[in-house]
Amino acid sequence: MPLTFTSLPGIPLVSPGDSISKLVQTGLRNCLIQLEDGDIIVIAQKIVSKSEGRLVNLTTVNPSSQAVELSVVTGKDARFVELVLQESNEILRTGWNTLIVEHKRGFICANAGIDHSNVRGPWGNQEDWVLLLPVNSDKSAMMIREELEAKYGKKLGILIIDSHGRAWRVGTVGMAIGLSGLPGVMDLRGQPDLFGYHLRITQVGAADELAAGASLMMGQAAEGSPIIHVRGFPYPLRDGSLPELIREKDQDLFR
Repeated sequence: MPLTFTSLPGIPLVSPGDSISKLVQTGLRNCLIQLEDGDIIVIAQKIVSKSEGRLVNLTTVNPSSQAVELSVVTGKDARFVELVLQESNEILRTGWNTLIVEHKRGFICANAGIDHSNVRGPWGNQEDWVLLLPVNSDKSAMMIREELEAKYGKKLGILIIDSHGRAWRVGTVGMAIGLSGLPGVMDLRGQPDLFGYHLRITQVGAADELAAGASLMMGQAAEGSPIIHVRGFPYPLRDGSLPELIREKDQDLFR
């Protein structure tokens, strides 16, 4: 079966309290897709965060002394830095316009994933509004999956993705930050290759590979395509989670 990605059309701007499940249903109707067992819905983090009310206005934030100190080092607004600190387990790297952290959910990213782009608040100066990542993207994905499976009676996977940079590489790539109903990692150790050699170390970051492909369809600016339908995922579905994608600290050679 070929692997196909289809951008669901007609997704409106999302506000706090909106149902992501219902937006998916609308998009599926708009492009006449009938869900099948094994289909996966990939969703941009931004609309999940908006639906969950993760908007914050910087005028409501009181920066700590640590945030003020880091704002001098990074050149970032101290109120923004304070939010990054609140959303992080650990600060890993700092520099001018650079603040790399371990997010509360365990992955490494810039600015704890807090973003200004494509964010609009209900009042005040729009430059003051920022958007935080979902509190628990795995839980968000699970809730969306349960609603869609109850509606359609099909076994589905849900993947929530965000754009992250990578060590040693230039440019952002779509990466999984929440998943339900599909594997994060496929362990191929012990399987034979074409010549009968049994693989010893190969583990495939299947959720991240899928996230990267879907991110191409979503775009990064004004495309307005935050939900992607995927069919033909080459691995069997199972109930995976974000922690399986995160390398243990004692095995992390880049810290």
